[in-house]
Amino acid sequence: MNRYKFKQNNLLWQQVLGIFALGVGVIATFDDLKGIVPLFMGIYLLIQDGVELNFEARTYRRTKSFFGLAFGKWQPLPDIDYVSVFKTTETTTVWAASASANISNAVVKVNLFYHTNQKIEVYTTRHEEEAFSKAKQIASILDIDILDATTKQSKWI
Repeated sequence: MNRYKFKQNNLLWQQVLGIFALGVGVIATFDDLKGIVPLFMGIYLLIQDGVELNFEARTYRRTKSFFGLAFGKWQPLPDIDYVSVFKTTETTTVWAASASANISNAVVKVNLFYHTNQKIEVYTTRHEEEAFSKAKQIASILDIDILDATTKQSKWI
């Protein structure tokens, strides 16, 4: 198979709140047009970001998925130099009424680098072994190296 789909998994609270808001929105819209607000909020929370790679056609696309339907524009896949796996912190700002809080999560990212320093973000996870599994799949298909940048001292695999 020469087509790979990588989706960003939504957090549990996003899934629960999204399904609840979607349900409330669908029911409320039958009674009043104000139900559109929770309906769209539910859709927004359930959308998954991702990347789809088609190695046979040498194309890729950034996707937005909703209940298995993926949308995005196909672009030519450049000549990839290497796959990088590295740890970073993602910060999300959550608003409640007039107060906000920043929530930080440690994540591991898989990027495809080309033309020296340009990148395509392919996958984000909280599990290092999962990131390396995805990186190895891509590296074996493209016959390229993996840069392990999960520690201070980066190394080639």
